[in-house]
Amino acid sequence: MRFDGVYYEPAALTYELGRILRKKYADLPWTEIASHNRIPEFSALGNKEFPRLKRHLVVGVRKTHKYVPNRKVSDWLVPYTSSGCYAMCLYCYLVCNYNKCSYLRLFVNREEMLDRLLQKDAGAPAPQTFEIGSNSDLVLENAVTGNLPWTIERFAREGRGRLTFPTKFEMVQPLLDINHGGKTVFRMSVNPPEIIRRIEIGTSPLDARIRALNTMCAAGYPVGLLLAPVILLPDWKRLYGDLIDTLADSLDAGVKRRGFIEIILMTYSYVQNAINTEAFPGALQPYDPALMTGRGRGKYCYRPEVRREAEAFLREKLARSLGEMPVLYIA
Repeated sequence: MRFDGVYYEPAALTYELGRILRKKYADLPWTEIASHNRIPEFSALGNKEFPRLKRHLVVGVRKTHKYVPNRKVSDWLVPYTSSGCYAMCLYCYLVCNYNKCSYLRLFVNREEMLDRLLQKDAGAPAPQTFEIGSNSDLVLENAVTGNLPWTIERFAREGRGRLTFPTKFEMVQPLLDINHGGKTVFRMSVNPPEIIRRIEIGTSPLDARIRALNTMCAAGYPVGLLLAPVILLPDWKRLYGDLIDTLADSLDAGVKRRGFIEIILMTYSYVQNAINTEAFPGALQPYDPALMTGRGRGKYCYRPEVRREAEAFLREKLARSLGEMPVLYIA
């Protein structure tokens, strides 16, 4: 990753990770800010500047630690060491307010965050599973901070339950030869190659994602597979049918035997559509008014009959091609 500059809260430099990042990116301009939540010069830019905003790194201290209950693959969604991302997926749900969420924000008080998580785990009546990657892609973040090995090893020593995170990136080498204790569930998000290339801009290709998933499983990690988000382009049955065939041919036996599947259909928003129209005028646009309907304030989802057709197709195809892997849910 190449950044154009770093914006930082002064308090971030009182933490060890903040000082490491200051040294690592000493050749870039560093601009002091009052808060990582508000950078006025970014807010003043128009939608077409979205890709340029992505080339900035923001370093701060996380102050919000609210855990949100989750009943899918975890008990809790946990604010952790980053928010936002360097990639530019055109459907990204974090782009609810792009001036706040578009760029990669790193939070250097990792000790405080993991201490709080371990206390929550220790005080629970039963071991808990914590989703630590709902606000960012931690494999991508790890290329900047090195936070993941530190987190995984400490939780292996001190945690009772499990951590989990999803990714669209292949850079898992730093995670292979560490003590994870089987307490971190690694989940790889996949989509058809055309969607990865034209909509999940800046992420790893499908074949690299599959290799990374196989490698993590071979290293002893519990693993899962996300078909997410499912985007119903005009030829979606061919695209997702071919994807499932590729997975059936390429996933190692261990992944098929021990892994699970999550399926999430795309939700889109008016804000995303406005940004994409101006920032990526030649890109493949995910929004299809013939298939989608409004939900909530400025959001769109697939119509109920469209969702039912997609769910039936995917369940049938997966049962035939990857029947060993349970589908935990379709959302």
